Amino acid sequence: MKAFSRLSIALFYSLFCISVSWADGFPVDKVYHPYVLANERELEWRLTSRQNDDGNVLAQRFAYGHSVSEYLTIEGYIVGERDDTGDFGLQAYEIEARWMLTDQGELWADWGMLFELEKQHREDIYEFTSGLLFEKEFTQTSLTINALLVYEWGKDIQDEFETEFRLKYRYRYLPALQPSIEIYTGEDFVGIGPGFMGVHRYEGQKQLKWELAFIAGLNGDAKDHTLRFALEYEF
Repeated sequence: MKAFSRLSIALFYSLFCISVSWADGFPVDKVYHPYVLANERELEWRLTSRQNDDGNVLAQRFAYGHSVSEYLTIEGYIVGERDDTGDFGLQAYEIEARWMLTDQGELWADWGMLFELEKQHREDIYEFTSGLLFEKEFTQTSLTINALLVYEWGKDIQDEFETEFRLKYRYRYLPALQPSIEIYTGEDFVGIGPGFMGVHRYEGQKQLKWELAFIAGLNGDAKDHTLRFALEYEF
């Protein structure tokens, strides 16, 4: 019954997210799974390179996370980005929480929620992200969906809401090689492309995950494509 109560709240929240109008956020990033492991610790590095008619935007994230219970994990990030002059420096700080709403296999699908607070370095700009995480297995394939609501505020930005949608349909061919199709949507952006991920397991809970995807924007004739790569070590 507790799982159903948590899920009811999450579904109501997701309907609220869908009703909010789209804004100008760029949604190509990690597709989150709803799972949390007890006593899990992790180190993570993510790289995103977006090339469009305005040039190239290169961003990297470095993170450390630790589960505080069998249902909740907390992760802290520092974000670096290359500026207009080509210099790479600190861009933002983030703290993130993932809450697993249902035990794996408890219901017809697995559910979780994401909460993230970001502060821009040297600017009075804040961003709070929250949303619903969904995953369902079909024989050897998995469907993962993120429906996210983003609120930005501060003296250096106009207050606004954004919504983001991310989808990954993955074929679990081998633990070390799992091809997928990824879809991202946002204001004036729809992107789709191939992805790959893999897991190498060591002793106990130790494992190394990698992800690679190339997302092409479907926004007319303008050039807009993104390469994303991630490494995550859990121990």
